Amino acid sequence: MPWLAVIGNEPPLILHAIHHLVTGGMENGLVNLINHLPASQFRHAIACIEDFSDFRTRIEREDVQVFALHRSTVGTSGVRREIYRLCRRLRPALVHSRNQSGLDALVPARLAGVSSSVHSEHGWDVDNIDGERWKPRLLRRLHSPFVDQYIAVSKDLQRFLTERIGIAPKRITQIYNGVDVERFAPARTPPLIRLPVGFEGDDRVRIGSVGRIQPIKDHATLLLAIAYVVRRRPDLRSVARLVLVGDGPLREAISAQSRTLGIEDIVWLPGASNQVPELLQALDIFVLPSLNEGISNTVLEAMASGLPVLASAVGGNVELVDDGVTGRLFRASDSEGLAGLLEHYLDDADLRRRHGAAAREAAERRFSLAAMIDSYAAVYERLCQQGRAT
Repeated sequence: MPWLAVIGNEPPLILHAIHHLVTGGMENGLVNLINHLPASQFRHAIACIEDFSDFRTRIEREDVQVFALHRSTVGTSGVRREIYRLCRRLRPALVHSRNQSGLDALVPARLAGVSSSVHSEHGWDVDNIDGERWKPRLLRRLHSPFVDQYIAVSKDLQRFLTERIGIAPKRITQIYNGVDVERFAPARTPPLIRLPVGFEGDDRVRIGSVGRIQPIKDHATLLLAIAYVVRRRPDLRSVARLVLVGDGPLREAISAQSRTLGIEDIVWLPGASNQVPELLQALDIFVLPSLNEGISNTVLEAMASGLPVLASAVGGNVELVDDGVTGRLFRASDSEGLAGLLEHYLDDADLRRRHGAAAREAAERRFSLAAMIDSYAAVYERLCQQGRAT
């Protein structure tokens, strides 16, 4: 029999199941959620299906326990046994699983007596960028009886759940990611970040992208686009600078590609950084060339920072970028098309300012962190109340 959602006078506990707690958009959204939901309303714990990194230190609350389950070592059955034990010991009011890896938590949580569950979809894997592989779809369908409420971070993912997985629309809540418009804001002073020699100064136009350097982000297309620009317009070589913030499995390959293309002198790869707001303030244009996306936190952060955004017309990108107003959309992997768009922005400072200002206004109006927090809190509170009633 399910236990009461509130034990004594303690707020209900949410157990979040996530693959890795490492640098990433979904993980950043989880940390923002935990940091901003009132401590008087909910408690939190995190079950990492694999492991966590020092990214966990971004959680500001000291009462949040983080568990590493190491599925690659103990296997799926071992993870499920441990989640069952965690649920019996922690007694969460509900479990919130995320993406395919998080599905491992649903059955053991229900067997352990957790009365409510949420499953959210946040994006795509490089080996399944269109959601067409049969095995992941089957896994989602088989687990659907154990999900009380779905959350989709974009309308595109909401359609995927209804049309490809067969989830009834009434079981899905669509909640956009939110951005902290106080932390991410347009620069009011010269850049606070130290830039490499040749990248500083008002006569440079700094084009940048922030995110894990992995195949689905397709940084190679952006490098090719920059190479096309400076080849067609040699006068822009002294102007254009490319900043790729982040780490990942393809970082060395991207560095090598910049050398092969002969643009290594205008490309800077600073690696992962805890100064993303300052780095965004040092940029003039933001580019996201992903092969597919859920809702990109880095696009929202760039918009809040007052940057025009050029993004591939895939997934949730088309819901964030108002083409011709806050930036431009281009076909995924179309490096020549992206090069043409970049030339327009490099040539037109007024266009950069107009689209950047419109992007900031859209971030404040449509994608506030407060709206996201309120929406998640409403879902959690409703399910916790249902749990108390059972």
